[in-house]
Amino acid sequence: MSGSSFDLDGRPVPFVPGQTVGAALVAHGRAAWRSTRREGRPRGIFCGIGVCYDCLVTVNGVPNQRACQVLAIERLGVRTQEGTGHDL
Repeated sequence: MSGSSFDLDGRPVPFVPGQTVGAALVAHGRAAWRSTRREGRPRGIFCGIGVCYDCLVTVNGVPNQRACQVLAIERLGVRTQEGTGHDL
């Protein structure tokens, strides 16, 4: 894969400069990357402006980061998570 990418659960996700992790995931065809803790319902971008908590991911080992607010950069390590704070 050429161009810029970050890793989501060990797989490369391409992005363009200035794109957030959430925007790159949606552009790459991912609608959901988190599940709710109790019922396991899929979640992804909902508000897109950092108000809700639907798009939470673990970034470089730090859980509960809003994917819509994290700028995509090379070699960023992103992991999906269950609920709040638990990697899948």
